[in-house]
Amino acid sequence: MSEDYLDINRESWNARTELHFDSEFYDNSSFLKGRSSLNSIELDLLGHVSGKKILHLQCHFGQDTISLSRMGAKCTGIDLSDTAIEKAKELAAHSGEDVRFIASDVYGLESVLDESFDMVFTTYGTIGWLPDLDKWAGVIDKFLKPGGTFIFAEFHPVVWMFSNDFSRIEYSYFNRQEIVEESDESYSEGKLMQSVKEVSWNHDLGEVFESLLGRDFQITAFHEFDYSPYSCFKDMVESEPGKFQIKQFAGKIPLVYSLKAIKPI
Repeated sequence: MSEDYLDINRESWNARTELHFDSEFYDNSSFLKGRSSLNSIELDLLGHVSGKKILHLQCHFGQDTISLSRMGAKCTGIDLSDTAIEKAKELAAHSGEDVRFIASDVYGLESVLDESFDMVFTTYGTIGWLPDLDKWAGVIDKFLKPGGTFIFAEFHPVVWMFSNDFSRIEYSYFNRQEIVEESDESYSEGKLMQSVKEVSWNHDLGEVFESLLGRDFQITAFHEFDYSPYSCFKDMVESEPGKFQIKQFAGKIPLVYSLKAIKPI
């Protein structure tokens, strides 16, 4: 494993944040007018959050964190990218929501935060940046109150097997290799100022389940979806409003999964 993967990925996400913040993909203009960034996939698992303390892991620049705050939750968002956290604070100030944002990698969170939460929340493009899911589950366990809820939505590991243009199988379904790539592209429109390097890992569903079950979490819901709520991959088509599929695989492969787990009392 690259010893400097955190620095590499922090630099990558700092560059991406600069591109993403003013993009049509994130549409901060409509967000500040009241649009929620949350999707039905995670909303169906969240339930009633008013009055709950929520820890949002890998929050990027905080749209989902702020959306949860608008629903009445008391939210803390953390992200590896210091640029993203500064933008999150800016967005929260403009939105009028009282949300706390902390710059931290997931594994190092215990050194900067010491409290418990009713819910831990993390969604879309998160665990691929983490090499060790046992440590990830340990962080969730550390910060959740007994009986607390973990809400998770993520792109399916099948998606990450393909090359970026979906023309071939390039990587293993299983976590058997560190994936190092370099590109000047991102999933929003536009290009980065320069190519950035990134280090990631694919995590099969068994690894996800085993990491949580190993901490005695009770998994109470699990769903797979043949669409993404975002048009974030190449050659996607909108099969229904807000539901995007990869054109040549429409309806044939899973793109997203979600789960809900409860920490034992």
